[in-house]
Amino acid sequence: MAQAPASAQAYPSRPIKLIVPFPAGGGTDLIAREVANKVAVSNGWSIIIDNKPGSGGNLGVDAAAKAPADGYTLVLGQTSNLAINPTLYAKLPYDPQKDLTPVVEVASAPLVLVVAADSPYKTLADVVAAAKAKPESLNYASSGSGTVAHLATELFQKTAAVKFTHVPYKGAAQGSTDLIGGQIQMYMSSVPTLIGYIRSGKMRAITVTSPKRTADLPSIPTVSESGFKGFEAVTWFGVAGPAGLPKDVVTKLNGAFNKALQDPEVRKKLASQGADALGGTPEQFAKLIHDDIGRWGPIVKESGAKVD
Repeated sequence: MAQAPASAQAYPSRPIKLIVPFPAGGGTDLIAREVANKVAVSNGWSIIIDNKPGSGGNLGVDAAAKAPADGYTLVLGQTSNLAINPTLYAKLPYDPQKDLTPVVEVASAPLVLVVAADSPYKTLADVVAAAKAKPESLNYASSGSGTVAHLATELFQKTAAVKFTHVPYKGAAQGSTDLIGGQIQMYMSSVPTLIGYIRSGKMRAITVTSPKRTADLPSIPTVSESGFKGFEAVTWFGVAGPAGLPKDVVTKLNGAFNKALQDPEVRKKLASQGADALGGTPEQFAKLIHDDIGRWGPIVKESGAKVD
């Protein structure tokens, strides 16, 4: 009995692997690296980022769900693979509420609707007017069917009583290229994904989907401010481990991540990527996953999006 506390106190005694279920360089990856680095440096731990993209983030999450429940394999999941995919995929290889242990919500980020720099559309009202004049004439890109960006745009179409044409891509890069090249008229994605293009002047931001304006795009109005009061759609990111993660390990990880997320420099760097540092308890993160499965499920079904 004397050995159990000693073992718990020794955690972690070797490197922790944090799976990022998307490619390196994307919004999820940048958030993971910034926060994990602070946790590692502050605690003298070794945290290795393991990019494992594929299947809408499912491959990486599934790898974490099937790993030993010892605290040495974690995943930075987000809205799509923890709350949307359970409805979107006919055969999801994991159940986010049964096969994972929530550790902490890390951050959230609004989505942003952008057009090319030379687009005639300056405001959301311009976009809505054009869509009403010629239904389905405006194409919009997303990083895939059933993603938060796709479903948020579907939700907006319903709210505004307009109809766009969805052009799904397999990632952010090709959609960005086609928007700038004029093949599509609009692109909806997270602020961290598109902020670089906006800053460089290659894209013009029209609106953000958060309840309030984002600090990194202070001049860009929210959808709610633009005439659609109460509209909100954000993507969130959180750390989880396999089901059955020991409570003392969860407590230790939760404390370390919460401390890192309170660091002014971490908060500033996340804000520069268009994300808000959060934190909280494992129970709060579990409730968020549960509530958002219930929220996005009907929208997935209504959109007709489905992946076999």
